[in-house]
Amino acid sequence: MWVPVAGLPPRLKLSAASVAGRFCIWRSGAARWKDAPVVARRGLSDFHPQVLPGQDFRELPSRPSKYGVEPKRYLTSPRLAETVVQFLLREDDPCKLILECNPGPGILTQALIQGGARVIALESDKTFIPHLESLGKQLGGKLHVVHCDFFKLDPGSSGAVRPTVDSRVLLQDLAIETLPWSKGIPLKVVGIFPAKNEKKMMWKFLHDIYSCTSLYRYGRVELNFFMNETDCQKIMANPQHRNLYQALSVLWQVACEVRLLQREPWSSFDKYTRAGRPGKPEHGESLEQQTQQNLCFIQFTPRRNLFTQNLTPVNYDVFFHMLKQCFLKRNAKLIDQLHSLSPVDAEDVLKKMKKRGTTKVTDMHPLDFKRLFETIECSKDYSCKWLYDEFMEDVVL
Repeated sequence: MWVPVAGLPPRLKLSAASVAGRFCIWRSGAARWKDAPVVARRGLSDFHPQVLPGQDFRELPSRPSKYGVEPKRYLTSPRLAETVVQFLLREDDPCKLILECNPGPGILTQALIQGGARVIALESDKTFIPHLESLGKQLGGKLHVVHCDFFKLDPGSSGAVRPTVDSRVLLQDLAIETLPWSKGIPLKVVGIFPAKNEKKMMWKFLHDIYSCTSLYRYGRVELNFFMNETDCQKIMANPQHRNLYQALSVLWQVACEVRLLQREPWSSFDKYTRAGRPGKPEHGESLEQQTQQNLCFIQFTPRRNLFTQNLTPVNYDVFFHMLKQCFLKRNAKLIDQLHSLSPVDAEDVLKKMKKRGTTKVTDMHPLDFKRLFETIECSKDYSCKWLYDEFMEDVVL
């Protein structure tokens, strides 16, 4: 059972625990993600995400940046579009609702609809809007076009730009069904990560998943994105790839089944300028260099069993903190890291996990870290389970 915490002294922050009456003490400043929603319910492995009332911003007038807009790349290869359709619209998968980010000329859009999907196209460049709306009329109303930037939906509170469309309003207007976490997938998202903000967006999606906010109010939304090959390798890394293995790897693999579906050269994607015209190669970038670069098409399907009695949308920020702290000294012994993380008996924790005292941080597989967190959370002999270091508040990995 989870209990809300109220009326605390200003110098202390307390985090509600998975067992009634158990709290963990943090110093002032507390966790970096201190706005995690409090969900007071049991059996979260089968909880039903609720759409919360919010401000109705719908579409707001957009303000062009004085620095201009970075040219975007769009999928323009019919062959690749057909391949993507095969991945997204499997015969054994009942979910046929696709949210497409920045479809541009609509090559993939048309292939998805012809494959039997219903598509919601979120396009940030108004140059393409008339073409997409015309395409929608030709395709029998199976395409709904919205002028907004998907990557600015529901931003965090730390200085983010106000979104042009709020996800709660958008999906309510489209009558998207909310599904319990243990059930199927309510919709799938497909697109290309923006090159400059790729890592930032990866962290935002993680917070959305673990806190069940934004699109994840509606259930286990599946993400399908083309992304930089190096970042893909980091996300999929494990102890066999120590140089790439990091907190980001663990968090994604604990939260989702991660699958690399396709590697594709940059030549399969055309760059368009702000005027909606094909762009030229960047200065100093040869055609050979472009074709040698790859984007990876990677699929993130949230796990049904992500949430337990000990890992919930209430305390997920503590799990994030634990991982970031561990990977600050990635070659250190795990037992040494535990002493700085928790007052719980580190030797006893390792014994329960059947791990040796010589185990290093990078020897731990992603699910081992989840077991570690839950083992500490289950410790009944300690009223305080976690220690907090103010230094961690400003650490970004």
